[in-house]
Amino acid sequence: MKKILTIAAVLLCAAAVFAGGKKDDGQTISVGATPEPHAAMLQLVVDDLAAQGITLEIVEFTDYVTPNEALESGQILANFFQHLPYLESFNEERGYHLVSAGGIHIEPMALYSRKADSLDAIADGAAIAIPNDPTNEGRALLLLQSAGLITLNADAGITATPLDITANPKNLQFTEIEAASLPRVLDDVDAAVINGNYAIPAGLSAKTDGLYVEGADSPYVNVVAVKSGNENDPRVAALVAALQSDKVASWIAERYPNGEVVKVF
Repeated sequence: MKKILTIAAVLLCAAAVFAGGKKDDGQTISVGATPEPHAAMLQLVVDDLAAQGITLEIVEFTDYVTPNEALESGQILANFFQHLPYLESFNEERGYHLVSAGGIHIEPMALYSRKADSLDAIADGAAIAIPNDPTNEGRALLLLQSAGLITLNADAGITATPLDITANPKNLQFTEIEAASLPRVLDDVDAAVINGNYAIPAGLSAKTDGLYVEGADSPYVNVVAVKSGNENDPRVAALVAALQSDKVASWIAERYPNGEVVKVF
């Protein structure tokens, strides 16, 4: 039977584990995930893993930091919420030892607006909200450059910041906001660049609502992440195989017919 824990619950469980010295039973895999599509996708494979003698515990997080902290500290065995450039940036910033155990899907990032119905309709001096974490901020700015709204220093790459903007014809004003909060501020700004896993629960479709959408060749593949050394754990291998299955591929196609989630396997 599946177990879905809140972040508060997992922290309490972790405290109990460290205090009581609870041992890994070798049959349970605790996986941290943001709600949609990651936790929803994990719920699909609970029974498939159970048939292999593996109990899947889904631990829901609502941000991008604590699931990596929990993974590095050993509170969970894997997480499923982030793309590879973010994982690599997090390792570099924190000195962590997280690796990808397998790629599952892409969630195209898009520019959304409730005040403009096209890129041309974005006003001069418009307020644009973008994610404030380094990797997703760079990704958002690269999207805006691809849309023709700004030009970035050629050396900026995926860690670009507003300081790397070399041309800004519309004099856009950028506000850096935590990624999870971007859908909530959409009414308060002229436009916002929002990650797929936060756009989807807010009822936003990249294909139908986005003014400009990241291409299918995006390098930002969402991965199952583990601490280095655990990538060959049989439970992790079973989890990745279950997520890279025809069952999950069909679910993605049916649940996200507008391309909000795109499989990579």
